[in-house]
Amino acid sequence: MRKPLPRVRATRSLTVTRIARSRLAKTAQMTVLFADLRGYTGLAEKLPPASILPLLDEFFRVLTTATELHGGEVFHVAGDGMMAGFGMDDASGEGARAALAAGHAMLRDFAQLAERWRAEHAIETGVGVGLHTGEVALGVMGPPGRRHTTLVGDTVNVAARLCGRARAGEVLLSHTVATALEAEPTRGNGKTGKGKTGLGAFLHLPQFELRGRSAPLDIWCVPAAARPTIS
Repeated sequence: MRKPLPRVRATRSLTVTRIARSRLAKTAQMTVLFADLRGYTGLAEKLPPASILPLLDEFFRVLTTATELHGGEVFHVAGDGMMAGFGMDDASGEGARAALAAGHAMLRDFAQLAERWRAEHAIETGVGVGLHTGEVALGVMGPPGRRHTTLVGDTVNVAARLCGRARAGEVLLSHTVATALEAEPTRGNGKTGKGKTGLGAFLHLPQFELRGRSAPLDIWCVPAAARPTIS
């Protein structure tokens, strides 16, 4: 006698909601700036979460103030980093100069904040900045009710990677930014070359290989006057 087949429990059907297609993204030439807090891991380990929030608020206030002062726009803030854009469709190089000036202001103004944090919390912190000029797409992204305008594209990726490579107190900039600034750094001998920005000297660094990219990048550095020791 054959055993009866086991009963199969009915399951509820999955309802798929179709999301309306976003409007076409706008493309533009822009200098993208990424800034990131150095020493955040040690800070988070040492301090309770409730004590970290006001410190991050102070940190982002420094970054956003410098961005807005130099005509930039903040597009994304997350964790301990920020992305901003400067000089949309500006062919004169003013966007690159404004982004570099904003980066300088961030380092200068955060230095005072870092000194107070060092005295009050015995922690070492700093800021690294990366700049790249190129084409970006501006689009609205995010879940319903929390959508915001952001930037995407290779330019964004390069700026983010340069920021990640920058040491505390440094601004790293790509060849496209250097060209826009009309910089004339000296190659290969470790000497500095001055651009026409009035914002200091640049060091030409060894080419930077970006994983997944077909060719390495020429990059320059605005060296730090003083660099904190951050583990």
